[in-house]
Amino acid sequence: MTTARDLFTIALEAEPEHSVGQGDLSLSLAGAELVDLLRVEAIGLDEELIVPGLRSDLDDRLLDAAASALVRQVPYENVEDWLWRRGRDLSAAYQAAFEEDGLLKRARRGRLGFGAERMELVDTPGRRSARSRWQEDEPVLGALAAAIGIRRGEGPQDDAVSGDEAVTTVLAAVNDAVMELEAVRQRRSIENAAFANVWRVP
Repeated sequence: MTTARDLFTIALEAEPEHSVGQGDLSLSLAGAELVDLLRVEAIGLDEELIVPGLRSDLDDRLLDAAASALVRQVPYENVEDWLWRRGRDLSAAYQAAFEEDGLLKRARRGRLGFGAERMELVDTPGRRSARSRWQEDEPVLGALAAAIGIRRGEGPQDDAVSGDEAVTTVLAAVNDAVMELEAVRQRRSIENAAFANVWRVP
């Protein structure tokens, strides 16, 4: 599977205390797609600009969709703008694709099948491959997961992709975007609390 599919799998398997917000996951998935496109040389980076390469069949419809979404005229798009544009509702797109491919099934919590409905991964070679990559502390997958709060142990992730400047640039942009999203959430929370307090004043 692709890095993005592996990341989605790991996010779904995360413990409840490490559950991931859809916005954070979407940004990280968009970064994972860039990493995959870099690895097959479908794109290159000119500093932070995404320079598209030759079109090719990527053997994955979600990654094909990502390649089709690239800006192919100058001025090219920078990594940050890509994350926000491509990342919009991307986790929902991956969930829909996993369901369509039979990789997810609906399950219910609680005895006798009652309780809240949730999505559960089907045991497949792809799932086992993602889990193996995760257990082996594969650096890029680990860094993308750490950006959204999922970690294996407390070891450092920063030197994980030393020597690959383009991938390092993408991972740094993912971290920055997730922190920016969190800052927006906190600001809205403060504004909403202040607004609510106005109505409580006698």
